Amino acid sequence: MSAFSGSKRQAALRSAAIELLEPRQLLSGTSHRPSVTVHAGDSIQAAVDAALPGTDILIDPGTYMESVTVAKAGIHLIGKSKGNKGVTLDAPAGAANGVRATAAATGFELSSVTIQNFANDGVILVGVAGFELDHVITTNNGAYGLFPIKSTNGVIEGCVASGQADTGIYVGQSENVAVRGCSVFNNVEGISIENCSHVDVTGNLAYDNVIGIASFLLPGLTVKTSSDIDITGNVVLHNNHVNFGDPDDLASKIPTGTGIMVLGTDSTRVQANVVFGNQFAGIVVASSLTLAVVAGFPPAAFADIDPSPDNDVVRFNIALGNGTQPIPVFGGADLLWDGSGTGNHWSNNLFKTASPSPLP
Repeated sequence: MSAFSGSKRQAALRSAAIELLEPRQLLSGTSHRPSVTVHAGDSIQAAVDAALPGTDILIDPGTYMESVTVAKAGIHLIGKSKGNKGVTLDAPAGAANGVRATAAATGFELSSVTIQNFANDGVILVGVAGFELDHVITTNNGAYGLFPIKSTNGVIEGCVASGQADTGIYVGQSENVAVRGCSVFNNVEGISIENCSHVDVTGNLAYDNVIGIASFLLPGLTVKTSSDIDITGNVVLHNNHVNFGDPDDLASKIPTGTGIMVLGTDSTRVQANVVFGNQFAGIVVASSLTLAVVAGFPPAAFADIDPSPDNDVVRFNIALGNGTQPIPVFGGADLLWDGSGTGNHWSNNLFKTASPSPLP
């Protein structure tokens, strides 16, 4: 008999079974967590306020005209569905954010909820350690759809973000975050990773944004570096939307028609993506100082960061049909590099145009 038997084997089998269960099954009764149900017409915020830490809050289908703030650990907000009807959080007059989780909300989860029409953000997580946003839909919010900032150890999965006047999914100054299996469209920026480290952007669909996917390092923020970003296996198509960003915001300065852009971040791997039909450029690697040119900022404004992209890798991508409408100063191509940084290289890509040519 194998030494792997008895209680150890049972524990291993139980662990394997748990991993195979849908997260919602776990959250709805098999995980020994307390749960409450919010019925249509009741207040989600009232349920959050009354709940003990570590409670599942199940939300019946319906439209809830309210904002929700979570400031206690282990709260899971789980939308229920019946037929074609689900849970929608719609903005009451003057509401800034749909769902806001603070640093006290460790282990926060939000799933199967549509959040729309808020003045600022659909979902904002501020300093949250351990979070999951699962199958959340954000539509027509003023700035960001999903916005974890200074947060760690999180997953954004199966979400849809459209119509945001800045960015659909924006991960800011955070570490150890995965964005996977999401769809972003009709935003100014589809997915943006700002001043982050150890972030995976995998298996997403980005189309009809001004820019599909961006990884960048900006000045003037608390976090001064960005590295180890993986942009892998995404489909990035026709991001040629007219820029409708707020004229006072940086996003309004982004040139239309960019597939994937890496600005100033180090050790960024752009690999195995399909990038097609973006009129300015398919995949761009450039210095953060590019923004000084595009947005009219003085170069001195970037003095607190190293703006050069170093040790970035672009490989195994299919980048075709891009760069058909080059822009002044930068030109346009399937693969575009401004010559800045050290240790960058391109290999095994399928493309027709590159600038400069050949690329290192």
